[in-house]
Amino acid sequence: MDWRIWEKENPKSGSRVNPLTTRETCPIKPMKIVSGERMRELDRETIERYGIPGLELMENAGRGAAGAILREYPGLAAKGRVLILAGTGNNGGDGFVAARHLVKSRVEASVVLLGPREKVRGDARANLETWEKTAGKTPEILTSGELRSWQDRFNSYDLLVDALFGTGLNQEVKGVFAEAIRAMNESPILKAAMDIPSGIHATSGKVLGLAVKADLTVTFGLPKIGQVIHPGLEYVGKLVVVDIGFPEAVVKNIPDAMTLLDREIISALIPRRPPASHKGNYGHLLILAGSPGKTGAACLAARGAFKIGAGLVTVALPKSLASVVVAGLPEVMTEPLEETEAGTLSPSALFQLEKALEGKTALAVGPGFSTLPEVGEIIRGVIARSGVPILLDADGLTHLARNRALLNGKSRRTVITPHPGELARIFNTSTDEIQADRIGSARKAARELEARVVLKGARTVIAGPEGEVSINPTGNRGMAQGGMGDVLTGMIGGLLAQGLSLADASCLGVYLHGMAGDRIAGRQGPVGILASELADEIPFCIKELEK
Repeated sequence: MDWRIWEKENPKSGSRVNPLTTRETCPIKPMKIVSGERMRELDRETIERYGIPGLELMENAGRGAAGAILREYPGLAAKGRVLILAGTGNNGGDGFVAARHLVKSRVEASVVLLGPREKVRGDARANLETWEKTAGKTPEILTSGELRSWQDRFNSYDLLVDALFGTGLNQEVKGVFAEAIRAMNESPILKAAMDIPSGIHATSGKVLGLAVKADLTVTFGLPKIGQVIHPGLEYVGKLVVVDIGFPEAVVKNIPDAMTLLDREIISALIPRRPPASHKGNYGHLLILAGSPGKTGAACLAARGAFKIGAGLVTVALPKSLASVVVAGLPEVMTEPLEETEAGTLSPSALFQLEKALEGKTALAVGPGFSTLPEVGEIIRGVIARSGVPILLDADGLTHLARNRALLNGKSRRTVITPHPGELARIFNTSTDEIQADRIGSARKAARELEARVVLKGARTVIAGPEGEVSINPTGNRGMAQGGMGDVLTGMIGGLLAQGLSLADASCLGVYLHGMAGDRIAGRQGPVGILASELADEIPFCIKELEK
């Protein structure tokens, strides 16, 4: 995504020190994203409290949109033809302003209005009249009966601009608007949307019947949640954010804003490695993973931890399997645990694990570690005795679903990394319920468990117990393969071992995980990406971000 504006913060304010790498990091904040409702409140507060006229905000929005369109499609300035389809509300008003500024740049811009001219009121009416003076004519009115002839006319333009609805749309699109959107989508001409593609719910991202499939969306002030999550994301195209003049205090004090991770933020979180450092400077991760038939999960988790820079990694698993893990990854150390004749963990393994925790800087629990009830008791005992940050995944989450007291008061130092099905089991609901509101589900889980929650999937959601939420933009459909979650467990665990906070380790790990998948997909396509290949790509991602 192409961010034209972003927040800046005084680098001396609230900086933190990583005890293992002795580096000071600047707490840069990513771009905030808001709901449609919150965006409208920001508009009202700006106008009513700070006295900035709505007409000025609309002028800034339309001018910014015209500028973004010309930057994205510079060829329009050389006798390009643009058609703006305007609604009768404020989004249409933004379109009238954009048309006027495009004409100033010698673009042949035309406007058609969907709805009676008398329905255009307030600031939108003022800009309609200004446009009419500029153009020397009134906009054509597009009605349902004329759409068939207009479809052919669409193809004579270089760009169609959607200025039908803004962020206030909350019901299914019908009538002439639905017909116009369908006609736009059927046209091969490039399409740009003003603020949000018409037909997309600004908060949920749901398609309200049908929606404009834009190549470019120019959004105003701040991105909207519905633009950065599925399915709305699929209609946005390239997203450009333009500043329309909100006072800094208004943006700074948004109570429920979320953040979209980006490279500026993530690169600041990468641990630096001083020349005179050694393996002890980068932590020691203990991983409880692996059982008969699932030693691959242990190897992948350990590989992820090493590839993200952990100094030392020890895998604890049944003793009969230790040699398999070492053969798969000779760099790893093992803690062979006592087992029963059936090959399951013996209760005495708990005492071994208590000793194994000595000198470790983080603990990761779960990949392929067995769902047997007695293993759950061992995990509960280990967590109770742990004084380091904890990551719980896979089979560890199965035991958490069986016993919410598993975390034993250690929630505040715990990250859990469920996929939607695992989170559904923990809260005794359905996967569909989780997927219907991924952000709300992650927030609820973080609040009730008092833990950091990484809800995996398309646009992974990272939520904290105080309600804070980040959304990760990296990753692709090619990562729907076995073992990917095991690598992520090792990555986040490895970052926790290096001294990063739960929030920073989660955000950095998830972003790099998706970025590695994107790099591979860019080379070979999204089919056939192996988890081990993804782990091997991590150092190259770090190198790219460090530049």
